[in-house]
Amino acid sequence: MKPCSSEFLQIRGRRLHVRTWGSATAPLLVLLHGWCDVSASWQFVVDAMQKDWRIVAPDWRGFGLSQWNDDVYWFPDYIADLDALLLHYSPQDPVRLVGHSLGGNASTLYAGIRPDRILKLVNLEGLGLRLYAPEEVADRYVNWLDQLRDTPTFRSYPDRSAFAARLQKENPRLSEEKARYLAQYMGEDDGAGGIHQAADPYHRWVNPVIYRVEEAMSIWRRVTAPVLWVTADDSFIFKQLFSLDSEEYRRRLACFRDLREVLVQNCGHNLHHDQPQQVAQMIEEFFVA
Repeated sequence: MKPCSSEFLQIRGRRLHVRTWGSATAPLLVLLHGWCDVSASWQFVVDAMQKDWRIVAPDWRGFGLSQWNDDVYWFPDYIADLDALLLHYSPQDPVRLVGHSLGGNASTLYAGIRPDRILKLVNLEGLGLRLYAPEEVADRYVNWLDQLRDTPTFRSYPDRSAFAARLQKENPRLSEEKARYLAQYMGEDDGAGGIHQAADPYHRWVNPVIYRVEEAMSIWRRVTAPVLWVTADDSFIFKQLFSLDSEEYRRRLACFRDLREVLVQNCGHNLHHDQPQQVAQMIEEFFVA
């Protein structure tokens, strides 16, 4: 495995952990992980890259080694954290950005909010949430109020081997070797002799504010950077939201003025785990072209 280093930055009142690979003088490449993932899971993609990059991958607030909120999470905080991180690592030049799932959603919105800060963008399955009807709002608030009465938790496992087995159960494509590696970083001691998710359990709370796709689309239309949009042929999340030829899916993609689509075969939602060599090749070819 390619060696990496850890840095801790004070960003917007939070201590954020950032993992880095490569030479400090190489071209900058920023990788953003998804929900309940960690920066270390990009290792498989990094190992498959052929070119010299300065790779920067943060743990989002409340994940991995970054500081927790210990309270509700608000999606715009990810965008503001990203803005501060990019200002730190590339204060002048626009950046090459890759985001998966939550990271893809945050990076795509950011690319429309600050289009001058993005050189090119790779989005791995992060094109918004489902459409919500206004009639759903009241029940969302009921759910939100009810959960405020409890303290959220993640399930604990006896040891990291058991946690790795859980990762393989969720994704049968994971080899034992990959699952053991991920369990080192995606799991942490629960304080009682077991292992639980390395994430703030408050991430489990729903937000009372529904996702407004029309507002997101208005931001996507402002994106000027070329976008590589990548989907997996066996993604459970994508199948829940869209089909490749659905009107809603095509409506969203039409927001981007410079878009290239790629479908990865034999792959689930976690493309960077299932097909890291192919993902690395696509990223490098897109950014070097």
